[in-house]
Amino acid sequence: MGSSSAAPASTKARLRITRRGRLVLTSLVVGPLVAVGVIAGVSATSAIATSSSSAVVEFDYLTINSGESLWQVAERIAPASDPRDVIADIVSLNQMSTSSVEPGQRIAIPTAYSAG
Repeated sequence: MGSSSAAPASTKARLRITRRGRLVLTSLVVGPLVAVGVIAGVSATSAIATSSSSAVVEFDYLTINSGESLWQVAERIAPASDPRDVIADIVSLNQMSTSSVEPGQRIAIPTAYSAG
């Protein structure tokens, strides 16, 4: 009585990934990388915007004389510059809604103009 046992054939199981499996695996790897890139890009953009908006402007004060307009002030303090640019800077610095001024009103003038 011979017991004959058949030895199992040693075969290596080969893993096969289907097309759908490759797509899933690729998206699992690439998805987080894209998310990190987007977050880094948004962070870099806000850092740039923050650093450029923190400019320091030095200024002096000037009192408006009776009958004087902002145009006349601009021509007096910066004769070599376009008065429209000077007026725009003054209005922006003083957070004025219009370019109208009243006699006796004190306004801030950027030192770049007050030195001239």
